[in-house]
Amino acid sequence: MRRYLRIVVLCLACGFCSLLYAFSQLAVSLEEGAGGGGGKPQAAAASWLAGGGRGGARGVGSVGPAAHSGRSDRYGLNVQPIQRMHLAVVACGERLEETVTMLKSAIIFSIRPLQFHIFAEDQLHDSFKGILDSWSFLQTFNYSLYPITFPSENAVEWKKLFKPCASQRLFLPLILKEVDSLLYVDTDILFLRPVDDIWSLLKKFNSTQIAAMAPEHEEPRIGWYNRFARHPYYGKTGVNSGVMLMNMTRMRRKYFKNDMTTVRLRWGDILMPLLKKYKLNITWGDQDLLNIIFFHNPESLFVFPCQWNYRPDHCIYGSNCQEAEEEGIFILHGNRGVYHDDKQPAFRAIYEALRNCSFKDNNIRSLLKPLELELQKTVHTYCGKIYKIFIKQLTKSIQDRYDRPSKER
Repeated sequence: MRRYLRIVVLCLACGFCSLLYAFSQLAVSLEEGAGGGGGKPQAAAASWLAGGGRGGARGVGSVGPAAHSGRSDRYGLNVQPIQRMHLAVVACGERLEETVTMLKSAIIFSIRPLQFHIFAEDQLHDSFKGILDSWSFLQTFNYSLYPITFPSENAVEWKKLFKPCASQRLFLPLILKEVDSLLYVDTDILFLRPVDDIWSLLKKFNSTQIAAMAPEHEEPRIGWYNRFARHPYYGKTGVNSGVMLMNMTRMRRKYFKNDMTTVRLRWGDILMPLLKKYKLNITWGDQDLLNIIFFHNPESLFVFPCQWNYRPDHCIYGSNCQEAEEEGIFILHGNRGVYHDDKQPAFRAIYEALRNCSFKDNNIRSLLKPLELELQKTVHTYCGKIYKIFIKQLTKSIQDRYDRPSKER
């Protein structure tokens, strides 16, 4: 009798397990069907769009494993998605090649999957889509394409502020409402180490900090803000917004102190009053407005060293970024158009090496020797005299990412 009872219990257990498996498979198939086959990210539209409603990005690409959201495995266990790093850029005019080269440098060295948020003029969308879709074999990133969008009542004024479309970055927390944290970079940025490393600085924010930037200058004697600014600015020499790491959830929640009213204002409410008050006194557009905001709210800014935003100003009159001298350049910022003229050939050499580099492992490994030879030709310039800091971190990044056995990557 006991033997028969055991057999019955065993059969019931097997049947129950089979039923669980069938339900888990059904759940997976339903989830994949609802997700449109790739879990494509949704783009939140700004409240000032027609009707104040929500809309999607005009072009959305899902490339590889980075595109898949959390789901159940075959046994019904919840599998947590890999957290993506969100990178935003704004491209207008003749900035396609620069932007693509920047995105390539981010992909080459980064470890975790990336989500690109690309804000571009309409005529650039097809070109971006064609190039990024051709990289689908990499399976390491998603991308979303967005139109340039400003509040309708002041769109012309915002678009013409400083450079075309540059002030779009100010509205990212209001447009990308579903994104918690974001790294914004200018188109003329090159990553010489993984995006993962600057992304990890988010964990170093204290409870009051909402964003991170590097100082505009290390040497006050050549600083712009402390010598010429006609408006408040952060710290001794101001900050540069070409590389800006943001906890946008905190930015959306915070009420900012200001010099326009005794009432603290939220991010979406402070921008236009600031522009109206200071538009005749600002030179660098949206960067100046950010400096004004963080002048009144210094506790909200995390300042990272100059090696995370290394510009010609750090070497054009002699080296003045000590951190880069010690550890190398982490992120190169080729402002003033130095990638495209002969004024700073060291910057141009790095740009052309990464622009011409393919994604093949051997091609990336072989990048260093010819690049060093090109840099040695630039020693007649102040930046060229210290060319080794341009490849110090780059060499380490290539070794760490491509010289290790594939199982360790």
